[in-house]
Amino acid sequence: MPKEAVFTLKLESELRDAFAAEAAATHRAASDLVRTFMREFVQRQREAREHDAWFRAKVQQALDDPRPGIPNDVVMDETRAIIDRIVAEKA
Repeated sequence: MPKEAVFTLKLESELRDAFAAEAAATHRAASDLVRTFMREFVQRQREAREHDAWFRAKVQQALDDPRPGIPNDVVMDETRAIIDRIVAEKA
């Protein structure tokens, strides 16, 4: 991929020196590492946004569901019965 832009940033000289030393220790150019970090960050942010949109859509779908809700105590009683049954089967 051709390099078409320059990205300048300000940081502490100690951090710059430590980063350069660690990059050299791994035999990689600091700029290659920064590009990798940036790509990974962009990908994580996109995935997080996509997941958030998916999750919000699922919540809205549930809120829009016309069926009556199930009270929490009923769900918890049913869940406890399932757990108790599984525990009893393993005993």
